[in-house]
Amino acid sequence: MAFFDPIASGSTAARAYLVTLGQFSDIAAQEMYEEPAGDLDLQPVLAKGRMELGPGRYETLIYVGELDGHPVMTFTAPWTIHDVELTKPASRYLKYLASGLLESHGWSLRQIAEYLAECPGAAGEWSAGEIEREIQP
Repeated sequence: MAFFDPIASGSTAARAYLVTLGQFSDIAAQEMYEEPAGDLDLQPVLAKGRMELGPGRYETLIYVGELDGHPVMTFTAPWTIHDVELTKPASRYLKYLASGLLESHGWSLRQIAEYLAECPGAAGEWSAGEIEREIQP
């Protein structure tokens, strides 16, 4: 699994989906293993940039900015990259990430491999060349 740390250095490749407040609230409930219970009040996260709904994974909402006039938000954990032990991602997980980057960004396999090789967990564990060989179709 992967988490977004908004105070970490660097950038994160992402994909955005335009959803309604109801859809976002439903997805948030599912990520928190809860039953949907109505729309979330997003004003606190929009005002402060962050809102913790609980202590677990995907229970912290982060306001990332705007895209085409719409707020961009994500779910993540309340901890930072410095609070957790990083582990080497499995080849299968790299392939999964690569397929998403290829579909959403249209990057070449080389670009994807170079990006992933610099990501926390993979950096120092996988070279771009090794990743490129692993993610070949």
